[in-house]
Amino acid sequence: MTAYLIADIEIHDDKAYEQYRRRVPAIIASYGGRYLVRGSNAEVLEGDYKPARGIVIEFPSMDAAKRFLASPEYRPLRALRQSCARTNLIAFEGVVAPSP
Repeated sequence: MTAYLIADIEIHDDKAYEQYRRRVPAIIASYGGRYLVRGSNAEVLEGDYKPARGIVIEFPSMDAAKRFLASPEYRPLRALRQSCARTNLIAFEGVVAPSP
């Protein structure tokens, strides 16, 4: 079943984050992932949630998403991201609902 990583990222060091942003897409792709949303500004329509920068990545499975996050290739980039940004990261498992 498809999995979606959803991240809310508040960047504190733009220069360091740019290094992360340039290097991570190839690793995501090597685990079957693809960006659905990248770097968008969010508008809260209900509730009190105040996201900063939104990213949604689709993976073929939850296992693929977890393997990406735990991979030796991603480990140094994860540390880089954590040093230059505050991140909330969640994953959902599911399928895209067909259009009516």
